[in-house]
This record gives sequence, C-alpha cells and structure tokens, in this order.
Amino acid sequence: MMSILSEMGQKAKDASVVLSVLSAPKKNEALCHGAEALLVAEKEILAANQIDVEDALASGIKGAFIDRLTLTHARLQEMAEGLRQVAALDDPVGEVLSMKTLDNGLIVGQKRVPMGVIGIIFEARPNVTADAFGLCLKAGSAVILRGGKEAFRTNQAVVSVFRKAMEEVGLPADIVQVVPDTSRETANEMMRLNGYLDVLIPRGGAGLIQSVVQNSTVPVIETGVGNCHIFVDETADLDKAVAIVLNAKTQRPGVCNACESLLVHEKIAERFLPMVGKALQEKAVEIRGDEATCSLISGSVPAVEEDWATEFTDYIISTRVVNNFDDAITHIRKYSTGHSEAILTENYSNAQRFLNEVDAAAVYVNASTRFTDGGQFGFGAEIGISTQKLHARGPMGLKELTTTKYIIYGNGQIRQ
Repeated sequence: MMSILSEMGQKAKDASVVLSVLSAPKKNEALCHGAEALLVAEKEILAANQIDVEDALASGIKGAFIDRLTLTHARLQEMAEGLRQVAALDDPVGEVLSMKTLDNGLIVGQKRVPMGVIGIIFEARPNVTADAFGLCLKAGSAVILRGGKEAFRTNQAVVSVFRKAMEEVGLPADIVQVVPDTSRETANEMMRLNGYLDVLIPRGGAGLIQSVVQNSTVPVIETGVGNCHIFVDETADLDKAVAIVLNAKTQRPGVCNACESLLVHEKIAERFLPMVGKALQEKAVEIRGDEATCSLISGSVPAVEEDWATEFTDYIISTRVVNNFDDAITHIRKYSTGHSEAILTENYSNAQRFLNEVDAAAVYVNASTRFTDGGQFGFGAEIGISTQKLHARGPMGLKELTTTKYIIYGNGQIRQ
C-alpha cells in the first residue's frame, strides 16, 4: 500500500508530464489566473493566516518570526504581482544553449528542460508558497510543498486556491500539492522520496537546512543561512554608510539577506561608530560589540564568540573594529556563510580586492545586502538563495529550476 507521500509523488509525476510540454502562453494564462484567484480569495486566506498568527503568539513566538508569518492585504497583493511578473518573464524551457556539427556529421545540441518534480521544505513564510508555485509552473515542473506548522492553515488555504485555479484553466490540480501534516515523520519521508522527487530544496533556518542536507537521499539544492557582513573601510562616505547599514539591518531584519555583522576600520571608528550606533539604537537594534565598539557606543553590550557566527534574524547586530583590510577579510572568511557580503568604500582598489577575495554568492560595493533577491535582480520571484557551488548559486530563479539535456541529430551514423 502506497503512503500518502508516495501517492502525492505519483500524482506530481503524472502532472509533470503535462507541464513538460505546456506552451508558454498556457503557462502564463495559468499564472495570471492563479494571481487573480489569490485576490478573490483574500478574505479566506487572511482569516486562515490570522488563526496561524494568533496560535504562534499564544505559543510564545514573537518578533521577526511573526513578521515573516503574517499576511496582509498588501503582502497578498505582492504575492499576486509576483506571479504576474513570473508570467512576464521569458520561458526558459526549450532554450537551446548550444548547437554544433561534428566531423562525423552528427549535430549535437544542448537545451533547457524541466526538472520534473520539485520538493520544497520551508518554514513560516506563506509567500514562499506562491513563489514556489509560480516559478515551478513556469519552469515546467510540478511541486510538492511541506511548510512549517506555524503557517499550516495559511499554506493549505493558498494551495487550495491554486489547485482550483489550475482546474479552471484545464490543467491538473496536482501541479501543486501541500503535505497534509507537519510532522517530523513526513519531513523525513519526503527527504527519501526517491523515484518521485527529482530535487529537494530546503528554505529556512540553519537547523532545517542542515537537517535536509544531512538526511536527504533525494538530491538537494542548499539554500543558505545569511550571516551577512558589511565592512566600512577608512575611505567610506560615512553618511552613505549609515544609511546603507541601517537599511541592511532594519528594513526587514528577519530575512536571510539582512546584515548581521558590521566591521569598521579603526581609522574611522571614533567618528563612524557613534553615528551608526545612534541610528541603529533609534530603530531598537541591540549592538553586540568588541571592546572598542562598547567604548564608543553607549548602551552596546559585549559580544561573545558565538555572536560573530550567528544569523540573528532579529534587531541585533554584532560589531567589531578591525585594524585593516586584511583583518576584515580574515574575519569574513572565518564567519561568513557565503550568502551576501558588502564593502563600503571610496577606494577603487579596495573595492576590487573585496570583489575578488570574498567568496560569497553575492558581493557588493556601496550597496545594501538586502538586494540579494530574485525580484531585485530582475529574475522575478525566487525559490531561495543558494550558497552552494554546484548547479546554482545566488538567487534561484527560473533558469536555476531547470536542467539540461543533449539532443543529437544524425543521418545514419554508427560508431566505429
């Protein structure tokens, strides 16, 4: 007897066959209809989300986690607009990447094709449900979603809307499915759904990601934890630097591209740290600093070793004064998770050294780390930020959700 997940896997495989040959106009019609269906069902979706939020608050959850969990009219509008943006993007499926004729007359080409069935395990961010549905559909793959328990009702409501919308445009509802419970057992089974899932993508905190990477027998694309640094060197425009650090830390602190650690060159520390400290504290950010930082920012608290390696996803930042450029690079190499790193500088050589020597999915000069995002990079929605180096790195948009195959034309050739 097949398990529930195996049955879901088989349904997804069947649906993926339909998707794999679906025309771009039909995909776009489905995406736009799904966007409209979201807005029509706003009342039901927000009601389900309100229950999830209330339950989370009652269990003692607070802060940035609640912000990630909460849907509003504006955020639902953004989810719908994200689907329309994906519809407006070029369809990657069928793109011919190369074509050449060999000496024996064989014509060998390579083109993009769908993955097949994509599994996504994620935590309490209901917008991921819409992003995953839209991107996977446009990339020609069915998707099985397993969200966190805190967003269970919201995810069920959103997926129900999408399934109905797909049937209304003549497509299989099983293009998108959501696992009907959030137990550890179903997560473990999903990690071993070989034969049904072609790839599994975890999206969430370090614990979730490492659990999937370590326990999955299905191929995994690792989305990364974001211990993101900003290094303010001795030539930086200090007013510009304050604005960038404030944006990177406080614009939305609960996301993976928020700045978690600030490094300041010792030559500007006495001028810059009081400036940035005041701005951060006005936004209720707790500053955990080294001895030099604590002496320059009133109200800051001493940092411990763990703080340098922590993705806080909250109104907390670790801050250290460094002796020079090399000191900053050494610190970043030791503690970076390879997500997003930035230098604020007016020195061209320092900028180029930073770009060349820092190993991360996204490396910035004079800009907020908050831009590491598929939408901001012009990819439309994204499935996550990959910090690994195989297959995909950085924001994972449509192309990163496809694979390739070789196509060979012959006229009777046989190998000698």
